[in-house]
Amino acid sequence: MENDIATTGDIDLDHAVKQWLRFDKNPKTLAAVRGLVKEGAVEELQRCFAARMEFGTAGLRAAMGPGVSCMNDLTIIQTTQGFCSYLEQCFPDLKERGVVIGFDARSHPPSGGSSKRFASLAATVLVSRGVPVYLFCDITPTPFVPFTVSHLGLCAGIMVTASHNPKQDNGYKVYWENGAQIIPPHDKGIASAIEENLEPWLESWDEQLAQQSPLVKDPYQDINREYFKAIQSLCFHRDINKSSEVKFVHTSVHGVGHAFVQSAFQAFDLHPPYAVPEQKDPDPEFPTVKYPNPEEGEGVLTLSFALADKEGATVVLANDPDADRLAVAEKPKDGRWRVFSGNELGALLGWWLFRCWRQKAPEPAEVKDVYMLASTVSSKILRAIALKEGFHFEETLTGFKWMGNRAKQLLDQGKTVLFAFEEAIGYMCCPAVLDKDGVSAAAIAAELTSYLATKGSTLSQQLKAIYDEYGYHITKNSYFICHDQDTIRQLFDRLRNFSGENTYPKECGGFTVSTVRDLTTGYDSNQADKKAVLPTSKSSQMITFTFSNGGVATMRTSGTEPKIKYYTELCAAPGNSDVNQLKTELDDLVDAIVENFFEPKKNNLKPRPE
Repeated sequence: MENDIATTGDIDLDHAVKQWLRFDKNPKTLAAVRGLVKEGAVEELQRCFAARMEFGTAGLRAAMGPGVSCMNDLTIIQTTQGFCSYLEQCFPDLKERGVVIGFDARSHPPSGGSSKRFASLAATVLVSRGVPVYLFCDITPTPFVPFTVSHLGLCAGIMVTASHNPKQDNGYKVYWENGAQIIPPHDKGIASAIEENLEPWLESWDEQLAQQSPLVKDPYQDINREYFKAIQSLCFHRDINKSSEVKFVHTSVHGVGHAFVQSAFQAFDLHPPYAVPEQKDPDPEFPTVKYPNPEEGEGVLTLSFALADKEGATVVLANDPDADRLAVAEKPKDGRWRVFSGNELGALLGWWLFRCWRQKAPEPAEVKDVYMLASTVSSKILRAIALKEGFHFEETLTGFKWMGNRAKQLLDQGKTVLFAFEEAIGYMCCPAVLDKDGVSAAAIAAELTSYLATKGSTLSQQLKAIYDEYGYHITKNSYFICHDQDTIRQLFDRLRNFSGENTYPKECGGFTVSTVRDLTTGYDSNQADKKAVLPTSKSSQMITFTFSNGGVATMRTSGTEPKIKYYTELCAAPGNSDVNQLKTELDDLVDAIVENFFEPKKNNLKPRPE
């Protein structure tokens, strides 16, 4: 068979395919590659083998299928061998402490891959080296993995999930001993170790090992109990919850969240939410939605709204398929459904958690040790609240890996980290989970709603009250789809050399640019030495423009999807409550940025699908 290959005319491709046929033992992916070789399907072979998946701080995420560019048995084994090898270098006590592995409900019958199978293979690799493994026996939300790392004092955690990606994708997410997602230089260290351990070890394919080894333990029951015990520290109004007449609908969007959100409501003594029957059970086909991502708004929530209208519920809670994110929608008495943006929900949860903390805090002086965090592309509403109330607000780079690691540093210094959020509907409300957690956030949002109802108020009314007190923060975020890396590079290069080398735009469609921060190159015009304070990364594009009218706009590439995203915000001082005027001004600014900076027609960019 191997002799049939040297027909592609590409030595590297021939080598990669030959190596694959030597290493792979999954009959489906093996047969698929042999079939492609036999047919001389060079283009398809190139798609599967031209580039190995790149291991980054977000781990891996790609389509399931054959070849080194896809998620499959062999690439999972190779990745885990590299990760194991790196852990051996970092932790002399790895064989005493061990690693936790969780998984979601994704599967891909054509390639024989599934999250559960990938988790079992990862466990096999670790056990073959004498590493204890805490392997969940069943699906869990992603936040259970970082919780387990912290709770049991483990060296690391692995979560097999592609979160809200399309159904054909899967992923491999890694947590460090501090309970947070990895940050540099661990990603590079792991990536190098993977390259050095591509040949499957002697026992890596021996699936019996994970099933029979005394080194494998199932933490499901213990963690289920301990997690729901831990989040009860965030339940402040049990009596109100018990008697509340507010009705909620919950959807897990065919993911893992249903049973866990029901348990979270129980832990808070809330009446159980109505579950959307067509979406409550895990289904890797995601049959009722085009994208299994509640961040996409109303399209994903159609069935939830229908059930809510039928049952007389006024609030919908939606998790993404691995239950680490939360979307919330509310229907006023005479109005239509309103889906809150991630920034609006961040404002509500941040205000609520500070209010609850302040009512419990014995000494006013303690506020000096309280912190909240948000990513740099998220709303600055927490900064406005912090300035008035006296606690600390910090912004980090985009992604919970940065917020989780910073939160751990602050906690280790004896500080109180009340809340962290990112605009992509991610919320960290409980320091026992140093990552976004849609399960605890769902129960907290429900308690907040129930409390407001006793005051004759709603989430929408409370949000207005927050903006009235701390200043309106109007945001507008979206993205363009672009599969061409050269186009993306040229778009950002043009902004960096706008009217000559190393010059940025000074205006945009009549709006004056006051400062520019480029976290790809490390330039910040607002700093005396022109150097950015936040860490920089040449591997991703990210430029922030501040305008003289108080507007802020960030353009960045996504680490996991073929998107160029933009995030815009207009911050007004308290007292400036002409919301329509502010919205019009922000709309005009966004239109100018799209037309002058993105140039969608020239660059052939596809707008976000409606």
